[in-house]
Amino acid sequence: MRLSGTADLPLHTGKAPRWLFSRMVKLSGAIAEHIIEEYGEAELLRRLSSPHWFQAFSCAIGFDWHSSGTTTTTMGALKEALSPEKHGVGVAGGKGSRGIRTPEELREACARAGEEELAEELIRASRLSFKVDAGCVQDGYQLYHHTMVFTLSGEWCVVQQGMKDRYARRYHWHSEELESFTCEPHTGISAQRVEQRALNLVSESSEEVRRASLELLEENPARLRRLAQGQRSLLEPELRLPARHMVSRVDISERSWRALARLHEIQPESYEELVGLPGVGGRTLRALALLAELIYGTPADWQDPVKYSFAHGGKDGTPYPVDRRTYDRSIGILREALEEARVGRREKKQALLRLRHFLGEG
Repeated sequence: MRLSGTADLPLHTGKAPRWLFSRMVKLSGAIAEHIIEEYGEAELLRRLSSPHWFQAFSCAIGFDWHSSGTTTTTMGALKEALSPEKHGVGVAGGKGSRGIRTPEELREACARAGEEELAEELIRASRLSFKVDAGCVQDGYQLYHHTMVFTLSGEWCVVQQGMKDRYARRYHWHSEELESFTCEPHTGISAQRVEQRALNLVSESSEEVRRASLELLEENPARLRRLAQGQRSLLEPELRLPARHMVSRVDISERSWRALARLHEIQPESYEELVGLPGVGGRTLRALALLAELIYGTPADWQDPVKYSFAHGGKDGTPYPVDRRTYDRSIGILREALEEARVGRREKKQALLRLRHFLGEG
């Protein structure tokens, strides 16, 4: 039996050669410019935040469906091709140390446009989206790539990626569709496989855990520690151990207890504020989730939040045929953009051939 919707694909080493990357910059820029001119800046962000469209886009500018480096190189090409001054759209961040420089790059771009206040709003969104995927979605993938695409009117999308055992996972965000940073914030999560265990603290099902986590911070940490260690003399009626435990009390480290003591003094008013606090990461959030289950009986969501697969199929049905109904709209719009884009005839033809291969059209 095949599990529909996933594919295990190995990481390929290496990077795009300069001759190819320079053409990817030109082609991705032409497509982006056409979309901006025809549909507006917001539409480009909307499409980049779609895992389906993003994958098609990366294939069109030079990647096969199974290539590694799709995310980092595609976003790197767009970063070189676009600028807020010329296009109204900018790209900040990137892989490794470039991702760390995202706040600095946002400040520089907004300062050139005289939008210093906007920079702080974008930086807050950048940091929260990173902290959510690094600490609230505990799927075992270590984030190493973070990019924010933004407009000078304050719209943004985030594309970031993590790695685990040489497999990648991509996380998409979009300000237009965002109602909460800590409740179903993603427009999609793409992966090459589904994990059996993944703690998802930002799912709708984890709402009670988020609420209980804040309530726990009102209690004296020493009291909570005695409860977690099984000393039931205190708050006996409140200690309700569920029959099933996805995590063990030993997972609460000494470091986590110290963090909880500090948070008890701060008393964050919302889960979003809690996640955004300096020093609050996956260990602290996991400890609070465990305590909420031990004391209040509110289990967290352990379903992997991944929604899409990197691999969308190929001409020969490997790893499986393309689901045309799912991708027709995205590919159709992208093909239209390619037809109208200001690119060389040869590059346009090659891009269209890649799209046809992607669709399995021969």
